[in-house]
Amino acid sequence: MDEALIQIRLQSLPNWTREGDRLRRALVFTDFRAAFAFMTQVAELAEQHNHHPDWSNSWNRVVIELTSHDEKRLSERDFRLARAIDALLSSQAP
Repeated sequence: MDEALIQIRLQSLPNWTREGDRLRRALVFTDFRAAFAFMTQVAELAEQHNHHPDWSNSWNRVVIELTSHDEKRLSERDFRLARAIDALLSSQAP
């Protein structure tokens, strides 16, 4: 994926930042249970996409990082999973 296309894709993901060859999103939930429930749902998405995030969780916070390790750079797979995660979050909004 070239730099111009990466910049175009980033415009459609306002809640994600680029850090080198990674997409990153930090989220805050009401409590640990809500954060863990979200991670479980993202795990299902990751399996469906056959693309798995690097992530961390500390009580009510979840940080997701997406990169294509096999390509050692961002790829369309990272952007597809980021969009799916955003859609999941949108479907849960009150």
